[in-house]
Amino acid sequence: MSDDMSVILCSSGYDQTIKFWEALSGVCSRTIQHGDGQVNRMVITQDKKHLLCAGSHTVRLYDIKSTNPNPVITFEGHKANVTALAIQSEGKWMTTSSEDGTVKVWDMRAPSVQRDYLHHSPVNDVVIHPNQGELISADHNGNLRVWDLGANSCTHNIIPEEGVPLRSLSVASTGSLLVAGNNKGNCYVWRLGSDHDVTSLHPLTRFRAHSKYITKVLLSPDAKHLATCSADHTCKIRSVDQDFRIETVLRGHQRWVWDCAFTADSAYFVTASSDHFVRLWELQTGQIVRQYRGHQKGVLSVALNDI
Repeated sequence: MSDDMSVILCSSGYDQTIKFWEALSGVCSRTIQHGDGQVNRMVITQDKKHLLCAGSHTVRLYDIKSTNPNPVITFEGHKANVTALAIQSEGKWMTTSSEDGTVKVWDMRAPSVQRDYLHHSPVNDVVIHPNQGELISADHNGNLRVWDLGANSCTHNIIPEEGVPLRSLSVASTGSLLVAGNNKGNCYVWRLGSDHDVTSLHPLTRFRAHSKYITKVLLSPDAKHLATCSADHTCKIRSVDQDFRIETVLRGHQRWVWDCAFTADSAYFVTASSDHFVRLWELQTGQIVRQYRGHQKGVLSVALNDI
Protein backbone atom coordinates (compact mmCIF):
# COMPACT_ATOMS: atom_id res chain seq x y z
CA MET A 1 0.00 0.00 0.00
CA SER A 2 1.42 3.38 -0.99
CA ASP A 3 1.76 6.41 1.28
CA ASP A 4 -1.24 8.12 2.84
CA MET A 5 -1.48 11.00 0.40
CA SER A 6 -2.17 8.74 -2.57
CA VAL A 7 -4.59 6.45 -0.71
CA ILE A 8 -8.29 7.26 -0.56
CA LEU A 9 -10.03 5.04 1.99
CA CYS A 10 -13.60 5.69 3.10
CA SER A 11 -16.39 3.87 4.88
CA SER A 12 -20.05 4.38 5.63
CA GLY A 13 -22.63 2.78 7.85
CA TYR A 14 -25.98 2.77 9.55
CA ASP A 15 -24.98 5.96 11.40
CA GLN A 16 -25.50 7.72 8.02
CA THR A 17 -21.98 9.12 7.96
CA ILE A 18 -19.21 8.79 5.41
CA LYS A 19 -15.75 8.75 6.95
CA PHE A 20 -12.41 9.33 5.23
CA TRP A 21 -9.41 7.66 6.83
CA GLU A 22 -5.66 8.14 6.78
CA ALA A 23 -4.95 4.57 5.75
CA LEU A 24 -1.63 4.14 7.53
CA SER A 25 -2.28 6.02 10.78
CA GLY A 26 -5.92 5.01 11.18
CA VAL A 27 -6.97 8.61 11.87
CA CYS A 28 -10.36 9.79 10.58
CA SER A 29 -9.62 12.92 8.55
CA ARG A 30 -13.13 13.89 7.48
CA THR A 31 -16.77 12.99 8.17
CA ILE A 32 -19.71 13.77 5.89
CA GLN A 33 -23.33 13.50 7.03
CA HIS A 34 -25.24 11.59 4.34
CA GLY A 35 -28.87 12.67 4.26
CA ASP A 36 -30.36 9.83 2.23
CA GLY A 37 -30.36 6.95 4.67
CA GLN A 38 -27.44 4.55 5.07
CA VAL A 39 -24.94 4.23 2.23
CA ASN A 40 -25.23 0.75 0.71
CA ARG A 41 -22.30 0.97 -1.69
CA MET A 42 -19.52 3.43 -2.52
CA VAL A 43 -17.21 3.86 -5.48
CA ILE A 44 -14.24 6.21 -5.82
CA THR A 45 -13.71 7.51 -9.35
CA GLN A 46 -10.50 6.47 -11.06
CA ASP A 47 -9.10 10.03 -10.95
CA LYS A 48 -9.75 10.13 -7.17
CA LYS A 49 -11.75 13.34 -7.50
CA HIS A 50 -15.20 12.05 -6.59
CA LEU A 51 -16.95 9.58 -4.32
CA LEU A 52 -20.26 8.05 -5.40
CA CYS A 53 -22.62 6.84 -2.68
CA ALA A 54 -25.69 4.67 -3.21
CA GLY A 55 -28.37 5.53 -0.66
CA SER A 56 -32.02 4.78 0.03
CA HIS A 57 -33.34 6.34 -3.21
CA THR A 58 -30.51 8.31 -4.75
CA VAL A 59 -26.86 8.21 -5.72
CA ARG A 60 -24.89 11.18 -4.46
CA LEU A 61 -21.60 12.37 -5.85
CA TYR A 62 -19.23 14.10 -3.42
CA ASP A 63 -16.09 16.08 -4.19
CA ILE A 64 -13.20 14.36 -2.39
CA LYS A 65 -10.71 17.22 -2.70
CA SER A 66 -12.95 20.03 -1.44
CA THR A 67 -14.38 20.55 2.05
CA ASN A 68 -17.91 20.92 0.64
CA PRO A 69 -20.08 18.63 2.82
CA ASN A 70 -22.92 18.62 0.26
CA PRO A 71 -23.19 16.39 -2.81
CA VAL A 72 -22.10 18.00 -6.07
CA ILE A 73 -24.61 15.93 -8.06
CA THR A 74 -27.60 13.85 -6.94
CA PHE A 75 -28.88 11.14 -9.27
CA GLU A 76 -32.62 10.71 -8.72
CA GLY A 77 -34.88 8.13 -10.32
CA HIS A 78 -34.87 4.97 -8.19
CA LYS A 79 -37.90 4.33 -6.02
CA ALA A 80 -36.20 2.17 -3.36
CA ASN A 81 -32.80 1.31 -1.89
CA VAL A 82 -29.94 1.61 -4.40
CA THR A 83 -28.03 -1.62 -3.76
CA ALA A 84 -25.00 -1.28 -6.04
CA LEU A 85 -23.24 0.96 -8.53
CA ALA A 86 -20.40 0.70 -11.00
CA ILE A 87 -18.68 3.30 -13.19
CA GLN A 88 -17.62 2.88 -16.81
CA SER A 89 -13.81 2.87 -17.18
CA GLU A 90 -13.65 6.37 -18.69
CA GLY A 91 -16.16 7.78 -16.22
CA LYS A 92 -18.74 8.70 -18.87
CA TRP A 93 -21.59 6.65 -17.45
CA MET A 94 -22.50 4.51 -14.47
CA THR A 95 -24.94 1.73 -13.73
CA THR A 96 -27.00 1.17 -10.59
CA SER A 97 -29.19 -1.61 -9.22
CA SER A 98 -32.07 -1.19 -6.83
CA GLU A 99 -34.66 -2.94 -4.69
CA ASP A 100 -37.22 -1.25 -6.98
CA GLY A 101 -36.49 -4.07 -9.45
CA THR A 102 -34.53 -2.05 -11.99
CA VAL A 103 -31.01 -1.65 -13.32
CA LYS A 104 -30.37 1.83 -14.66
CA VAL A 105 -27.62 3.35 -16.80
CA TRP A 106 -26.88 7.03 -16.14
CA ASP A 107 -25.01 9.71 -18.02
CA MET A 108 -22.41 11.00 -15.54
CA ARG A 109 -22.14 14.46 -17.09
CA ALA A 110 -25.85 15.22 -17.14
CA PRO A 111 -27.52 13.24 -14.37
CA SER A 112 -30.10 11.45 -16.47
CA VAL A 113 -31.22 7.85 -16.98
CA GLN A 114 -30.14 6.51 -20.39
CA ARG A 115 -31.32 2.92 -19.98
CA ASP A 116 -33.81 1.19 -17.70
CA TYR A 117 -33.79 -2.61 -17.42
CA LEU A 118 -36.53 -4.48 -15.54
CA HIS A 119 -35.93 -7.47 -13.27
CA HIS A 120 -39.40 -7.64 -11.66
CA SER A 121 -37.62 -8.52 -8.41
CA PRO A 122 -35.31 -6.53 -6.09
CA VAL A 123 -31.88 -6.30 -7.73
CA ASN A 124 -29.01 -6.91 -5.32
CA ASP A 125 -25.95 -6.24 -7.47
CA VAL A 126 -24.74 -5.07 -10.86
CA VAL A 127 -21.25 -5.11 -12.41
CA ILE A 128 -19.80 -3.88 -15.71
CA HIS A 129 -18.02 -6.41 -17.91
CA PRO A 130 -14.43 -5.27 -18.64
CA ASN A 131 -15.45 -4.94 -22.31
CA GLN A 132 -17.59 -1.98 -21.13
CA GLY A 133 -20.38 -3.16 -23.40
CA GLU A 134 -22.30 -5.45 -21.07
CA LEU A 135 -23.81 -5.35 -17.61
CA ILE A 136 -24.33 -8.35 -15.35
CA SER A 137 -26.96 -8.16 -12.61
CA ALA A 138 -28.40 -10.45 -9.94
CA ASP A 139 -31.72 -10.39 -8.12
CA HIS A 140 -33.68 -11.62 -5.12
CA ASN A 141 -35.42 -14.37 -7.09
CA GLY A 142 -32.07 -15.92 -8.00
CA ASN A 143 -31.82 -14.58 -11.57
CA LEU A 144 -28.45 -13.71 -13.09
CA ARG A 145 -28.84 -11.57 -16.19
CA VAL A 146 -26.47 -10.26 -18.84
CA TRP A 147 -27.47 -7.05 -20.64
CA ASP A 148 -25.96 -6.12 -23.99
CA LEU A 149 -25.81 -2.31 -24.09
CA GLY A 150 -25.25 -2.24 -27.86
CA ALA A 151 -28.26 -4.39 -28.65
CA ASN A 152 -30.12 -2.95 -25.64
CA SER A 153 -31.34 -6.40 -24.65
CA CYS A 154 -30.96 -9.24 -22.15
CA THR A 155 -28.79 -11.97 -23.68
CA HIS A 156 -28.71 -14.41 -20.73
CA ASN A 157 -30.99 -15.26 -17.84
CA ILE A 158 -29.56 -17.96 -15.59
CA ILE A 159 -31.02 -19.21 -12.29
CA PRO A 160 -28.31 -21.14 -10.38
CA GLU A 161 -30.67 -22.03 -7.48
CA GLU A 162 -34.40 -21.51 -7.86
CA GLY A 163 -35.75 -19.03 -5.33
CA VAL A 164 -32.40 -18.45 -3.56
CA PRO A 165 -31.46 -14.75 -3.73
CA LEU A 166 -28.18 -13.96 -5.46
CA ARG A 167 -26.46 -11.43 -3.24
CA SER A 168 -23.23 -10.40 -4.94
CA LEU A 169 -21.34 -10.60 -8.25
CA SER A 170 -17.73 -10.11 -9.31
CA VAL A 171 -16.19 -10.26 -12.76
CA ALA A 172 -12.43 -10.70 -13.22
CA SER A 173 -10.46 -7.71 -14.52
CA THR A 174 -9.29 -10.01 -17.32
CA GLY A 175 -12.90 -10.72 -18.31
CA SER A 176 -12.27 -14.45 -17.91
CA LEU A 177 -14.39 -15.30 -14.86
CA LEU A 178 -17.71 -14.42 -13.26
CA VAL A 179 -18.52 -15.29 -9.64
CA ALA A 180 -21.90 -15.10 -7.91
CA GLY A 181 -22.64 -15.65 -4.21
CA ASN A 182 -26.06 -16.45 -2.76
CA ASN A 183 -28.03 -16.42 0.50
CA LYS A 184 -27.30 -20.10 1.18
CA GLY A 185 -23.55 -19.48 1.24
CA ASN A 186 -22.94 -21.02 -2.20
CA CYS A 187 -20.63 -19.62 -4.86
CA TYR A 188 -21.10 -20.20 -8.59
CA VAL A 189 -18.28 -19.63 -11.06
CA TRP A 190 -18.53 -19.29 -14.84
CA ARG A 191 -15.79 -19.01 -17.39
CA LEU A 192 -16.59 -16.14 -19.71
CA GLY A 193 -15.99 -16.49 -23.43
CA SER A 194 -16.97 -14.59 -26.53
CA ASP A 195 -19.32 -15.87 -29.17
CA HIS A 196 -19.78 -13.44 -32.10
CA ASP A 197 -19.00 -10.50 -29.78
CA VAL A 198 -21.60 -11.66 -27.27
CA THR A 199 -20.36 -12.98 -23.95
CA SER A 200 -20.94 -16.68 -23.37
CA LEU A 201 -21.09 -18.26 -19.91
CA HIS A 202 -19.68 -21.72 -19.26
CA PRO A 203 -20.28 -23.23 -15.79
CA LEU A 204 -16.90 -23.89 -14.19
CA THR A 205 -17.60 -24.87 -10.60
CA ARG A 206 -19.78 -24.33 -7.55
CA PHE A 207 -18.86 -24.69 -3.90
CA ARG A 208 -20.13 -24.00 -0.40
CA ALA A 209 -18.20 -20.95 0.72
CA HIS A 210 -19.96 -20.28 4.03
CA SER A 211 -22.67 -21.91 6.16
CA LYS A 212 -24.54 -18.57 6.30
CA TYR A 213 -25.40 -15.71 3.97
CA ILE A 214 -22.75 -14.47 1.57
CA THR A 215 -22.81 -10.67 1.66
CA LYS A 216 -20.07 -10.00 -0.89
CA VAL A 217 -17.88 -11.80 -3.43
CA LEU A 218 -14.87 -10.01 -4.89
CA LEU A 219 -12.11 -11.10 -7.26
CA SER A 220 -8.75 -9.42 -6.64
CA PRO A 221 -7.30 -6.95 -9.18
CA ASP A 222 -4.78 -9.59 -10.33
CA ALA A 223 -7.65 -12.13 -10.63
CA LYS A 224 -5.70 -14.64 -8.50
CA HIS A 225 -7.82 -14.45 -5.35
CA LEU A 226 -11.51 -14.63 -4.54
CA ALA A 227 -12.78 -13.03 -1.34
CA THR A 228 -16.14 -13.96 0.18
CA CYS A 229 -17.64 -12.02 3.10
CA SER A 230 -20.35 -13.53 5.23
CA ALA A 231 -22.88 -13.32 8.03
CA ASP A 232 -20.69 -15.88 9.82
CA HIS A 233 -18.35 -12.99 10.86
CA THR A 234 -15.51 -14.14 8.58
CA CYS A 235 -14.03 -13.35 5.24
CA LYS A 236 -12.39 -16.16 3.27
CA ILE A 237 -9.69 -15.72 0.66
CA ARG A 238 -9.42 -18.44 -1.99
CA SER A 239 -6.93 -19.24 -4.72
CA VAL A 240 -8.47 -18.94 -8.19
CA ASP A 241 -5.67 -21.00 -9.77
CA GLN A 242 -6.00 -23.85 -7.27
CA ASP A 243 -9.68 -24.66 -7.72
CA PHE A 244 -10.73 -22.00 -5.21
CA ARG A 245 -8.93 -23.68 -2.33
CA ILE A 246 -9.01 -21.60 0.88
CA GLU A 247 -5.78 -19.65 1.37
CA THR A 248 -6.72 -17.61 4.45
CA VAL A 249 -9.69 -17.15 6.75
CA LEU A 250 -9.79 -13.61 8.16
CA ARG A 251 -11.15 -13.82 11.70
CA GLY A 252 -11.62 -10.94 14.10
CA HIS A 253 -14.91 -9.26 13.31
CA GLN A 254 -17.62 -9.85 15.91
CA ARG A 255 -20.60 -9.52 13.58
CA TRP A 256 -21.58 -9.68 9.90
CA VAL A 257 -18.91 -8.63 7.41
CA TRP A 258 -20.73 -6.56 4.79
CA ASP A 259 -18.15 -5.28 2.33
CA CYS A 260 -14.51 -5.50 1.31
CA ALA A 261 -11.87 -4.08 -1.02
CA PHE A 262 -8.43 -5.19 -2.23
CA THR A 263 -5.44 -2.90 -2.56
CA ALA A 264 -4.27 -2.43 -6.15
CA ASP A 265 -1.39 -4.90 -5.66
CA SER A 266 -3.79 -7.53 -4.22
CA ALA A 267 -1.58 -7.81 -1.09
CA TYR A 268 -3.84 -6.09 1.45
CA PHE A 269 -7.53 -6.15 2.10
CA VAL A 270 -10.10 -3.93 3.81
CA THR A 271 -13.32 -5.15 5.47
CA ALA A 272 -16.41 -3.41 6.89
CA SER A 273 -18.56 -4.99 9.59
CA SER A 274 -21.68 -4.59 11.72
CA ASP A 275 -19.31 -4.53 14.74
CA HIS A 276 -18.63 -0.84 13.86
CA PHE A 277 -15.06 -1.57 12.70
CA VAL A 278 -13.24 -1.23 9.42
CA ARG A 279 -10.13 -3.39 9.30
CA LEU A 280 -7.02 -3.58 7.11
CA TRP A 281 -5.54 -7.07 6.71
CA GLU A 282 -2.34 -8.44 5.27
CA LEU A 283 -3.45 -11.33 3.07
CA GLN A 284 -0.28 -13.40 3.23
CA THR A 285 -0.41 -13.67 7.02
CA GLY A 286 -4.13 -13.08 7.63
CA GLN A 287 -3.15 -10.56 10.30
CA ILE A 288 -4.97 -7.32 11.15
CA VAL A 289 -2.67 -4.42 10.25
CA ARG A 290 -4.93 -1.53 11.23
CA GLN A 291 -8.34 -0.90 12.79
CA TYR A 292 -10.43 2.13 11.87
CA ARG A 293 -12.68 3.09 14.75
CA GLY A 294 -15.25 5.88 14.71
CA HIS A 295 -18.57 4.69 13.36
CA GLN A 296 -21.37 4.68 15.94
CA LYS A 297 -23.27 1.88 14.22
CA GLY A 298 -22.55 -1.01 11.85
CA VAL A 299 -20.37 -0.30 8.81
CA LEU A 300 -22.00 -1.33 5.53
CA SER A 301 -19.66 -0.23 2.80
CA VAL A 302 -16.03 0.58 2.15
CA ALA A 303 -14.18 2.06 -0.82
CA LEU A 304 -10.46 2.15 -1.54
CA ASN A 305 -8.32 3.70 -4.25
CA ASP A 306 -4.55 3.37 -3.76
CA ILE A 307 -3.44 3.29 -7.40
